[in-house]
Amino acid sequence: MKVFALICVCLVCAALSLLFGAADLGARESFYALIGQGSALNIMIIQDLRLPRTLLALVIGAGLGASGAALQGYTRNPLAAPGILGFSACAAFGAVLALYFGHARFVAMSALFTTILGAVFILILAGPRKGASTLILAGVGVGAMATALTGLIMNFAPNPWALSEIVYWLMGSLKNADKTALYMCSGFTVTGLILLMFTGSDLKTLSLGEDTARSLGVSLARVRLLMIAGVALCVGSGVAVAGAIGFIGLFVPHIMRLIFGPNPLRLIPLSAIGGAGFLVFADTLTRAVSGPGTPLYLGVLTSLIGVPFFLYLAVKESRI
Repeated sequence: MKVFALICVCLVCAALSLLFGAADLGARESFYALIGQGSALNIMIIQDLRLPRTLLALVIGAGLGASGAALQGYTRNPLAAPGILGFSACAAFGAVLALYFGHARFVAMSALFTTILGAVFILILAGPRKGASTLILAGVGVGAMATALTGLIMNFAPNPWALSEIVYWLMGSLKNADKTALYMCSGFTVTGLILLMFTGSDLKTLSLGEDTARSLGVSLARVRLLMIAGVALCVGSGVAVAGAIGFIGLFVPHIMRLIFGPNPLRLIPLSAIGGAGFLVFADTLTRAVSGPGTPLYLGVLTSLIGVPFFLYLAVKESRI
């Protein structure tokens, strides 16, 4: 029953997303435009602008939510988030690099390339037989280096307009969503989600401890490889098309854990649904509160929501 309610909430958020925008379209007009009826302008607004944006929000949110659940299961730490392994920073570095050299059309591919490169470096630095703590240290190091290089590029931006373009992109937004971005992001994210789903049963066993899991036949190297590849694809593809969107991978899995329990086998797909619903809701909220010429960026809103929740978790952990 709870799962059905979660799916319904996600679908309602997606439906509401199609109703908000600069053009004033009612529910009836939006529905007819969605099925290809009505004026050509309404059909273009719904099918070419709002529908790709809504679907892209669902895909990115699902990838971030599932990534956070997998990382929290692997590290056995409910405060872990996708950013802890530095993939967001690596993707941002690749995108900023493309923007700096004036190749805006290669932003997505550059971000994906640097994310995959960062994943390779993390695997090399962590070694084949080390535990979760070593992996986190490697991820933090690679992420810090990517952040430093991003700052260096911004420092040498040729003019204020180039710098502002980089800064606005880093804030995260779905305003440039189109079918090309949707197809590219969906392909990588779905692949990443499938890889993360394969880790569910092993992560459940891993909750008993690494030594116990190894004695029960769990290949820690295989789990780590699948998890890193899955998280890199989900996070990298999301950042590549929408910029940096934080905190979803932290608090969505935590909320899902409170509602549905800690079993990673269920938590990963449920966090994907919860993340999809939350991000499409957040994107709808940004459009609803943004005024003419003063857009509220998606990454800013998710951070404003996520920071208080993160502080609540920190206070709660300190009292235990």
